[in-house]
Amino acid sequence: MAIVQTIDSAREQRIGPHGVAEKALNDALARAEGALEVLRARHADGGLPLLRLPETHDDLAAIRETGRRLAENATDVVILGTGGSSLGGQTLVQLAGHAVPGVGALRAAPRLHFMDNLDADTFATLLARLPHATTRYVAISKSGGTAETLMQTIAALSAVKAQGLETRIPDIFLGLTEPAKAGKRNGLRDLLGKFHVPILDHHTGVGGRFSALTNVGLLPAAMLGLDVAAVREGAGLALAPVLAKKKAAEVPAALGAALAAALAESKGKSISVLMAYADRLERFTHWYVQLWAESLGKNGKGTTPVAALGPVDQHSQVQLFIGGPRDKLFTVVTVASAGRGPRMDGELAKLAGEPDFAGKTIGDLVAAEGRATTETLAKNGCPVRTLHLGKLDEETLGELLMHFMLETIIAAHLLGVDAFDQPSVEEGKVLAKKYLSS
Repeated sequence: MAIVQTIDSAREQRIGPHGVAEKALNDALARAEGALEVLRARHADGGLPLLRLPETHDDLAAIRETGRRLAENATDVVILGTGGSSLGGQTLVQLAGHAVPGVGALRAAPRLHFMDNLDADTFATLLARLPHATTRYVAISKSGGTAETLMQTIAALSAVKAQGLETRIPDIFLGLTEPAKAGKRNGLRDLLGKFHVPILDHHTGVGGRFSALTNVGLLPAAMLGLDVAAVREGAGLALAPVLAKKKAAEVPAALGAALAAALAESKGKSISVLMAYADRLERFTHWYVQLWAESLGKNGKGTTPVAALGPVDQHSQVQLFIGGPRDKLFTVVTVASAGRGPRMDGELAKLAGEPDFAGKTIGDLVAAEGRATTETLAKNGCPVRTLHLGKLDEETLGELLMHFMLETIIAAHLLGVDAFDQPSVEEGKVLAKKYLSS
């Protein structure tokens, strides 16, 4: 496994009264055994298809070919879909430089645009400036009834027709939604079917926020040439200790879930901060926020996830983290960066008043800052766990994604909520459509 998890700096005996007590952690780990039994049972009977994805290979060739075809001769690819229909793909393609500050704008074609938020001015500007003849659109909605995705798709279809490209719509557009089901309306299928647009099937047993390992997340990755098989292989590494019947304390995802639940229940740690020290994990932190919030925030339960990025948020959020309310559990994710990046010229370092910079790299400073933030939090009595990635590639990111999906499912078991529904979100969707029609 490429990920090493450490919770020593979250323990009471190490950091004082705000850390987790041994008994509280052990009690949570004992309860987590039941969650692991359920996961193994659902893997065996196929009741939770997510758990079968790491061993699934027969769909990868089609994902690669579709990604290649979409990217071929395209200057731009627009991904239409919100929340879980978008964040998994965004997380994976950051490995290829997408949305990385400075670097993303320098990427070769195709340029990817994830239009996951609905904004009138933004979408109008996008449609006005895109070269539609060389742009591809991928509309993703599991249910086929997501209002934001439907409006964006209708607007894009209209823009393409206005350019005189109606006959090319089947080549320019692609849909991704659940298979047609008798008696159930699927607006996206109906809309795109009118124009004979090809439609891929969304896995019916994997919800949006858990769909990063399906074609929803892997298709954008394939467009940019990433190794989608390695992503799934990495996910298998996170699942392996569960299937091997390891005790909860030896399953990293179960240990993380038990730590979060024990601190929430015994110490009132109602906020979960995930701080990653790599630009290419910025979208991952936001993927985590949706996964954790939408899966656990029910029946008055759950903890509030917060995304942070190091080193930049050392200069904005860390003051609050240390000097503010003691209501947080911190997870610091670091990537081996020592010795990487530009190396500092000794004479220029002296001129800048920092002679110790001489011979050091930017990666050296990032590594030092990640370590310093972790130790500073712990020294100030803030519970911290660390996840260290020996490398950041497709396999490691797949492992990280599955780790947090499992951690979330196990945490839901510990809190007594259903990880897979989102009743409050559905209520808001119904009201929005009601107000739109009035």
